[in-house]
Amino acid sequence: MEDSPVTNKSLGQHWLNDAAALNSIADAAELNQNDLVLEIGPGPGALTKVLINKVEQVVAVEFDSQLATRLPQNINSASLSVVNQDILKFDFGSLRPDYKIVANIPYYLTSNLIRVISETPNQPLMAILLIQKEVAERVAAAPGKTSPLSITAQYFWEVSLGEVVPAGLFTPPPKVDSQVLIMRRRSKPLFDDVIPKDFFRLVKAGFSQRRKTLLNTLSSGLNIDKPAIKIMCESVGIDPGRRAQTLSLEEWHNLYLSVNT
Repeated sequence: MEDSPVTNKSLGQHWLNDAAALNSIADAAELNQNDLVLEIGPGPGALTKVLINKVEQVVAVEFDSQLATRLPQNINSASLSVVNQDILKFDFGSLRPDYKIVANIPYYLTSNLIRVISETPNQPLMAILLIQKEVAERVAAAPGKTSPLSITAQYFWEVSLGEVVPAGLFTPPPKVDSQVLIMRRRSKPLFDDVIPKDFFRLVKAGFSQRRKTLLNTLSSGLNIDKPAIKIMCESVGIDPGRRAQTLSLEEWHNLYLSVNT
């Protein structure tokens, strides 16, 4: 195995070279030989090598210019295209519509990346992300432990959890374990009577003060008086004394319809 390059702490780089773990990440994407995979932050290319052997084309987007230059030298394949760019500025519309994302991403990137790939008109069929275990659990959280991140992810994607990858398998080891997050693009919108911008405005208002009740957060966040909020909540069977993290997606939908009618 060739030596891993020096990591850049500011970019949250931790290299994974364990063959079993790398294959489990690739297997979660249900790849076939005709697939186009977008890999984010390929680094020295350990996961890239696994992907190249399974699919027709890999587009690897690497922010670190030295790593981006070195990757095609490490992996000499006509199936590999390397783009030296910030993934948050990448043109997802340049890819064919059935592409998949497979990536071991820096922990700090998770929330923004999920937002960006959720909002792009050209969403991937699947996004397989190796991220901090605690964050993966937050994204897949059930009512009672939800957050704006989990609501966003589950609105656009069918979310599930894959294998846990122990910190000791990385170089250098991060302080916490990682886990594979599996997000499948919904074949049709979860709710067909929702304007997403207005839906998430409601969610943002609800979560604006986590320890306060919906009565307080929605009143201040939406600039609607409390008696009206109370009526809106109770009209769809929601106790205004509850907190935002306890609501299911269906309850957010019902509340949205109540607020926007």
